[in-house]
Amino acid sequence: MHSSLPYKTKQFFFVLIKLSIVVGAFYFIYQKLLKNDSLDFDHFLSFLKENKLFSTKNIIFLLFLSFFNWFFEIIKWRFLVSKIKDLSFLEATEQSLGALTASLFTPNRIGEYGAKAIYYSKTNRKRILLLNLISNMMQMSITVILGCIGFVLFYNNYDLTIDYLRVSRGLIIMFVITSLTLFGIRQSKYKIKGFSIEKIRDFVSNLGANYLIFGLLLSLLRYAFFSFQFYFILTLFGVELDYFEAMIIITTMYLLASIVPTISIFDVVIKGSIAIYLFGLASVAELSVLCCVLLMWLLNFAIPSIFGSYYVLNFNLPKTEN
Repeated sequence: MHSSLPYKTKQFFFVLIKLSIVVGAFYFIYQKLLKNDSLDFDHFLSFLKENKLFSTKNIIFLLFLSFFNWFFEIIKWRFLVSKIKDLSFLEATEQSLGALTASLFTPNRIGEYGAKAIYYSKTNRKRILLLNLISNMMQMSITVILGCIGFVLFYNNYDLTIDYLRVSRGLIIMFVITSLTLFGIRQSKYKIKGFSIEKIRDFVSNLGANYLIFGLLLSLLRYAFFSFQFYFILTLFGVELDYFEAMIIITTMYLLASIVPTISIFDVVIKGSIAIYLFGLASVAELSVLCCVLLMWLLNFAIPSIFGSYYVLNFNLPKTEN
């Protein structure tokens, strides 16, 4: 049906889709900043001015940290895709930021998979999907490892009220579901995006240990920059926590936030509620935490997605697809 459409009609729909993605991204950013129920935008700006966050030195340093957050993500994507195609830094930037814009309002940024795959010919798209999955799993692995360490230290340092009976029930249910899922996979030819589990396992093993370790290292460097940025913003707001104590809470927050499925645009709400509870145990003011979470979202999602909208509008299908 698609091939039967006239060329000009296909071009019109293609441009319409790109415009819809960009308009949708801008609308969600507007909603989050100006229609935020948890934090009034004027109050947010006033709080930033009170803490002199708009000084040239602070702005430059915060943008510097955001740049390196995305720099390592772009370098990681360029490195991972090198198994299929050699990308320039600008090409990797286009794919990373364009995919961010396209996935901004999709659950758990799942739209990123299709957005990156469409940059490649049909013969390579399945492998690109797997590489993007591996990239996200690398970042998640760092979040989980550091988060578990942080959670243990957090539990030892703060008075947590935990319903152990409810937690044990949840763990038992998770264990049963996981066991049944693994058993079902072993008993059937389960496939993900057209790949069997065996093929996925072979694909990952063929990448090599050095390849995977280097990808994890880039993920760790990215985590180090955006977690330090969170801490730095807290210090600008007058929060008196030393780096080690703050990182215990920050790593725990990112662990808990990563477990909850959400649309990127609601990331502020999820992280905000979790952060308020965790930092509240350290006697940190709620307003400081909310402003910090919103500013982090603005610096690391909203602003990069605005740049990504340029790449979305200028995107063209690979020549073999045109």
